[in-house]
Amino acid sequence: QVQLVESGGGLVQIGGSLRLSCAASGRSFSFNVMAWYRQAPGKQRELVAARTTYGTTTYADSVKGRFTISRDNAKNTVYLQMNSLKPEDTAVYYCNVKGLLPPEYDYWGQGTQVTVSS
Repeated sequence: QVQLVESGGGLVQIGGSLRLSCAASGRSFSFNVMAWYRQAPGKQRELVAARTTYGTTTYADSVKGRFTISRDNAKNTVYLQMNSLKPEDTAVYYCNVKGLLPPEYDYWGQGTQVTVSS
């Protein structure tokens, strides 16, 4: 059974930092993209950052220069280093793993809450 286990969320003050982790297990993960999405109350889920197996990376404009996505392919783990956090970063953050070659797959984590307060 495929599992994506997220950790690292919590409460942080404005300007602080958090590091999220997501470990995927339960199958062989071929060429894929691992990503972080977030969903704030009353808003749609949005892409925060994504990174492919071979390092192609993309970020939402709102987090460029503050967040860094990285991954350990050997451990099927993706990280999100979040610096200079703002109240608008408050959301539930979800890990996603999506295969890019057939047979395709698409898995989600359970979400981890990040709250930025003053």
